[in-house]
Amino acid sequence: MIRLPIKFLGLLLFFLLNVGSVSAQYKQTVLNKTQLLLNKENTIPLGRLDALKIAVVTPDAQKYGVFVQQLGRYADISSFGFSKYDEQTKYFNTIIVAGTEGDLSQEMLYMLRQSLINRKNIILCRFQEVGKNIPQWAPLLGGRITELAYPDFSDLAQQNMAMSIFGGLAITEGKAINRTEQIRLQYTRGEGSGLNIAKMTQKIDFIANEAVREKAAPGMVIMAVKNGQVIFEKAYGSHTYEQTVSTKITDIFDLASVSKIMGTTPVIMQLQEKGIIDLDSTMGHYLWQAKESNKANITLRSVLLHEAGFTPYIPFYRYLKPGDVQSKASTSHQTKMADNAYLVNHYYRDVMWPEMLKSAVKPIGNYVYSDISMYVMKEVAEHETATPMDEYVQQILYRPIGMKTAGYNPRTHFDKDRIIPTEHDTSFRKVLLEGYVHDQGAAMAGGVAGHAGLFSTANDLAIYGQLLLNRGEYGGMRYFKSETVDMFTSKQSKTSRRGLGFDRADPDPKKEYPSRLSNSTVFGHTGYTGTCIWIDPKHQLTFIFLSNRVHPQVSVKLYDLNVRSRVLDAIYETINEVK
Repeated sequence: MIRLPIKFLGLLLFFLLNVGSVSAQYKQTVLNKTQLLLNKENTIPLGRLDALKIAVVTPDAQKYGVFVQQLGRYADISSFGFSKYDEQTKYFNTIIVAGTEGDLSQEMLYMLRQSLINRKNIILCRFQEVGKNIPQWAPLLGGRITELAYPDFSDLAQQNMAMSIFGGLAITEGKAINRTEQIRLQYTRGEGSGLNIAKMTQKIDFIANEAVREKAAPGMVIMAVKNGQVIFEKAYGSHTYEQTVSTKITDIFDLASVSKIMGTTPVIMQLQEKGIIDLDSTMGHYLWQAKESNKANITLRSVLLHEAGFTPYIPFYRYLKPGDVQSKASTSHQTKMADNAYLVNHYYRDVMWPEMLKSAVKPIGNYVYSDISMYVMKEVAEHETATPMDEYVQQILYRPIGMKTAGYNPRTHFDKDRIIPTEHDTSFRKVLLEGYVHDQGAAMAGGVAGHAGLFSTANDLAIYGQLLLNRGEYGGMRYFKSETVDMFTSKQSKTSRRGLGFDRADPDPKKEYPSRLSNSTVFGHTGYTGTCIWIDPKHQLTFIFLSNRVHPQVSVKLYDLNVRSRVLDAIYETINEVK
């Protein structure tokens, strides 16, 4: 009889109990005819994106519109023609040039030569037959560019070429040395997946249209990714019930409490794995103001598990005094909470945070969901990094990974028309909230809070979901250790279903949360504004639902109609049909 060491048995038991903790299973089910002819310094697929300033240059903006649009799913790009090539590309370090043989001229070749002299990284994409009768441009430029080719020109060709550049599609044609692997999301709407996408779409359409008709929410965006392939992505309804602006998949939503796992938690994950913080150390250890409070000996682990005994919610806006809020900015009122609503300076520092530290604490160990938990974790993070959390998460994750819209206070970065309005706040800010966080406490904290404040498109949420399915890796880069992701997303509590920061599927099948067909590997979070993300390692699935169910006033119909769970049920039913 073979006796295994106790340590090995422990590791084996951990693996068996965490069957969802497996690396991503990208499955390319579409034919990609893109060939990589020359890959200068292994440029393709493009890696970390925060150092790249990308210009896309085509002979005809309309003709190559599909190509440009698809590139824009992965990174911030600027698109130009050749008429003012030199001036327009001056401030970019990466230039993607695309065209057919008939569209690319000798003069354009000379322009690329100049860009090489100026140390630009050139990626040339040619739509034509690959063969000895058609000379490659790379040798004419001294082999100093990256060159790709596709054997025809069509919308499909443009999409596949664009996805190949970023690793959304693996390049499987041509010389073996120039083949690549998939490293990012693939936008092929379930092509070749074996799933009955049409049937699933009918089910989701019925549920979503019912939700809009019954005024559970004016509009919504629903997205599902399986095995790294986007199998569903669709917008429904309008920004408001006036139906003047239709909802688009590129719209930006207030995520509410999804901010907890997409904003604060990844920052804490990074600090923990680098040894900067210890989850079993205390609030009093990290926060001077907590040392003399009733929270001094509460561990960060208890805080993340919502087992610290904090009060669930403090309605700070109800305690404002006359003069604390005014309709115009001034030297004394610079915290903008909404259009025409400015809070007196330092209210969070001088009133809110001290009040949280003084608030009552119940016995530690029982699960009580509290927003104060993530206020605390934000304070810990900012004290340790000496950087505002909204800036820090952009530096370590959002910009490098290609999350283009995710962030706080979106009105400072995006046009108002792209941001879905939430509540018409008649009691506090007395205005329609457009691009300002719905949560009152987060608004009073300047729009950046540990528990709320984050805005995003569905696409950025999908990127984050895939990173977690990949157990910390995305776009060919590792951002978290696999064991860090496993620890935070797995069940960590003896008294609840929770992970560290993350919510999880309820083990009681009668609760059908988040779906009657979900399983024990599922983790994610919901948001008060009518949002959620659920990640299922067993099925390599990410499900995203974004809505503004709080417009124009808070409504419970999204819950009454069980919209989010029913949509996820429809996706699971489709997956289970092919087993």
